[in-house]
Amino acid sequence: MSILIKNVLLDNKRVDIFIENNKFAKIDKHIDDIQADKTIDGNNKVILPGFYNLHCHAGMNLLRGYCEDLPLFSWLQKIWQKEATLTAEDIYNGTRLAILEMIKSGTVFFADMYWFHKEIVRAVEEMGIRADVGVCFMDRLSEKERDENFEFISDFAKQKHTRITVSPAPHAIYTCSKELYKECYKSAMDNGVFLQTHLAETETEYNDCIKNNNLTPVEYLDSMGVLNDRTIAAHSVYFTEKDAELFASKQSVAVHNPCSNMKLSSGIFNMPMMKQKGVRVALGTDGCSSNNNLSMIEEMKFATLLSKVGYMKADALTAQEIYNIATFEGATAYNINAGKIEEGRLADCILVDLNNERMTPNYNTVFNMVYSADSSCIDTLICDGRVLMENHHVENEEDIIEIARRYAKK
Repeated sequence: MSILIKNVLLDNKRVDIFIENNKFAKIDKHIDDIQADKTIDGNNKVILPGFYNLHCHAGMNLLRGYCEDLPLFSWLQKIWQKEATLTAEDIYNGTRLAILEMIKSGTVFFADMYWFHKEIVRAVEEMGIRADVGVCFMDRLSEKERDENFEFISDFAKQKHTRITVSPAPHAIYTCSKELYKECYKSAMDNGVFLQTHLAETETEYNDCIKNNNLTPVEYLDSMGVLNDRTIAAHSVYFTEKDAELFASKQSVAVHNPCSNMKLSSGIFNMPMMKQKGVRVALGTDGCSSNNNLSMIEEMKFATLLSKVGYMKADALTAQEIYNIATFEGATAYNINAGKIEEGRLADCILVDLNNERMTPNYNTVFNMVYSADSSCIDTLICDGRVLMENHHVENEEDIIEIARRYAKK
């Protein structure tokens, strides 16, 4: 499908943008010699990169508001008990609800880590978004379940999907053995995919790792040989300067989850240190049971405000820096040729309504997106050259919400 966006604002200039074969094919002041399958009026709109959510548990949308006001490990015990009752169809419908929420708030890609990965892939395929579906591993899985998971990862990698990858996701150092981490890492390298994990999320995790291994969580992973540029580590709150230097040298990605970290009283991600040491940083929402929404717009605002107050510096994390982290850096972490509106890049973008009250006045679009906007500002979302939302409406959204509500009632 080809799309022509007419008279849209890009970098403070009015341009026409032609999208063909899932890429930005031409960006010019006027494009009048091309016939497109679909034309979009860009008047009173600005085009921006979509968001890349690098840590999520999409199926947990059915548990939004279920278990509140507890620290991480107390919260986990209650959540794990409830998760044990969820079926594959529950996860499919919870994931569809999550993807709907992400599309409505401007997200074009998410890195997921949850159970019933086949149902998550099914939902992603149907709804047109990008994703890295993390296949969750813990020591408590049987040998048969582990083997089936590794086989699924290998089989999926051979299919060469354009929008979806499937990666091993060892849950955390307190639920996975060294041997399991090494197996997961081998699977990731053999299949050319990524390794997702939770890392250094709480002080308890950090202290226990020191006590049991005489190593920090980062050093512990490094001792296994599982840190490289394909390692995606969610939370990454408890890092020493040496940890940050090690992470930077390995080009591993630390994913900042400010809302979840605050809600579970886990701690404050040290953005100034990460910047100084050259750590690759991305942004993620975590799941709806610990956030409680999947809005990357909200996540950007909390990330910059938390850094400012946490380290008492107004420029600890600027609006431009966090917008770049939420877009280009997220795409780059997954080797996706996107995150910027440029010819030759994949056509992942949002059109923001400049008539929205939260975008008025618009002295600086990025400042408004980080500090003022919400999902109501996003009119259109295009992912992989396909329109997934227009006029703030997603196909079948009413049915998705009603079905999810029905499943949640159980």
